[in-house]
Amino acid sequence: MTPRNVCAAFLVLAASSGVAFAGSEKAQQPLLDYYAAIAKSSDAAFDGFSAERGKTLFTSKFPGGKAETPSCTTCHTDDPKKMGQTRAGKEIDPMAVSVSPQRYTDQEKAEKWFGRNCRNVLGRECTPTEKGDFITFMVSQ
Repeated sequence: MTPRNVCAAFLVLAASSGVAFAGSEKAQQPLLDYYAAIAKSSDAAFDGFSAERGKTLFTSKFPGGKAETPSCTTCHTDDPKKMGQTRAGKEIDPMAVSVSPQRYTDQEKAEKWFGRNCRNVLGRECTPTEKGDFITFMVSQ
């Protein structure tokens, strides 16, 4: 059997057995599930995340945070597929999952950055729903 035939046979076998290929499911889903569980337990009206609400969160200016960081786009640009830059001049990888597929896959790292950035931009912690909406928007980009 040629290498090409072996590969084709594997694909047929995997497809027929229901094996998921890497990248076929969102790597961000465990973190979204985590935030959904918290949102459901604290808000009976929670009915899922919204990319549109996430976009609004990303692009809106907020008066409650630091004056020098009124919105996420201050450092991350209006286009989540582009590199951002901290106020100190350090580059920030793109926020969009299509460009940075490992974003939002590590709960500890996500919590660290949501904690810091939500306080700086909003002047408060983000809710689990806001975090899920934000990630949902970034997954769509």
